Amino acid sequence: MLPQSTTMAECPRVEAEELAAVVTECSSRPGAPLAEMTVVDEGVQLRRAGLEDVPAIVQLLAADQLGAARDGATGEDGLGPYLRAFGDIEADPAQLLVVAIGGAAEVVGTLQLSFIPGLARRGALRAQVEAVRVRHDYRNRGLGSQMLSWAIGEARRRGCALVQLTADKARVDAHRFYQSLGFVVSHEGMKLQL
Repeated sequence: MLPQSTTMAECPRVEAEELAAVVTECSSRPGAPLAEMTVVDEGVQLRRAGLEDVPAIVQLLAADQLGAARDGATGEDGLGPYLRAFGDIEADPAQLLVVAIGGAAEVVGTLQLSFIPGLARRGALRAQVEAVRVRHDYRNRGLGSQMLSWAIGEARRRGCALVQLTADKARVDAHRFYQSLGFVVSHEGMKLQL
């Protein structure tokens, strides 16, 4: 605890490099496997997403009951916003976008893991899971569970105090899935479109 007379100017500063050291990169080699998984006798590899994976990730986002109305790209020009976002994600050490690669070397799943420092919970680091998608022919085969188990393990490895996620109220099956993994409905989320 800081003495009463301490000012913000006297507090030690946490530099961006120190934060980046706390939120370490998963792998120093791009494309290196993060995990090996077996899905109904088929090997699936989880790795950091590369620029070449963006079109397949966009297809997964758009092949979804809600994503069909808000995601998708036609031609190279349509990928522009996604490629810019990918560049931002890659440049931020607190972001980790991963893909699951199936037996035919195709993207069959994806998720994004964000590491969020905060003052709440005694300065806890938390992991936010976003955009979990599994290709239709790989659903109900255990891949989603293995991907989430890996994400939880990675959050634990990085020192996170909790893992959080949101799921649209319309995704009733997703709610059941996350609850089966131990997630509890603890908050009411709100959004404001800008």
